[in-house]
Amino acid sequence: MRRDIRRVALLGAGVIGAGWAARLVESGIDVVVADPDPEVHRKTGAVLQNAERALRALFPEPPARRGSVDYAASVEAAVDGADFVQESAPEREDLKRALLARADAVAPADVILATSTSGLLPSRLQADCRHPGRVVVGHPFNPVYLLPLVEVCGGAATAPETVPAASAFYASIGMHPLHVRTEIDGFVADRLLEALWREALHLVNDGVATTDEIDRAICHGAGLRWAFMGTFGIYRLAGGEAGMRHFMAQFGPALKLPWTRLEAPELTEALVDRVSEQAEAQAAGRSVRDMERSRDDALVAILRALEAQGIGAGADLARWRQGREIMSKFD
Repeated sequence: MRRDIRRVALLGAGVIGAGWAARLVESGIDVVVADPDPEVHRKTGAVLQNAERALRALFPEPPARRGSVDYAASVEAAVDGADFVQESAPEREDLKRALLARADAVAPADVILATSTSGLLPSRLQADCRHPGRVVVGHPFNPVYLLPLVEVCGGAATAPETVPAASAFYASIGMHPLHVRTEIDGFVADRLLEALWREALHLVNDGVATTDEIDRAICHGAGLRWAFMGTFGIYRLAGGEAGMRHFMAQFGPALKLPWTRLEAPELTEALVDRVSEQAEAQAAGRSVRDMERSRDDALVAILRALEAQGIGAGADLARWRQGREIMSKFD
């Protein structure tokens, strides 16, 4: 698989695709965007502007070389000459399969085709490709330009060298590749997020809590720990000196209690209206861009604090910073 990646084709430039563009150009990599949205230039430009604002807070010195952003009229034109392809189209299997097949027909066999799918199986997405061995899931998290996690998962026909090659590329742009070794719907992170989302919907649906109250329960509690320590680490500490076994013996019986309802409630019009109205009330008139900037400021502060401790996502940021410093010496 191709290792020297200087140009990336981005198929789809929504929230995720534009986020990829921001991280890539900040890492000195040129991108070519293909998206049929007539407003793709404006929307991508807005994300790039917000991203540069946030990244200057992390890296006061701009990169030695900033990648360029170009736009192509077709998938084929974007892929032609690319060293890596990242597809980020809407979460529809038929659409993603078609885009990957079109890219596969143009790209040299050593160019990886990655998909940003949140949970579709790579074995199905690669089925229409002549060279399915180079197709892999590369699932990031929003905003891509700040959050380092990317889940990497191969399908039944993915070649053994594709996952490590894709992971190495993602690591080179400051990301934290997590190899999902078993192909499973939703992978790892989204299965966890989905469980929380379903329970939150039940709490709103049953009138137990509002969207604001649920979000505050996370932001002022467990969410602060999740920035640097996962669930198992947190519960290990909750067991005190006796450790995880003591925690499980103490709280294990609670698993038999009706604390959660993993089956999602029916998304009735009434529930959709309730969630939408409460979420809009939470926004308090702020625009999406304003909320994005507030989110980015908080993430920058957390990332810098974690970098000072050398733990969690802070270690990924330190590695990205080191890579930028090395790149600047060769400019």
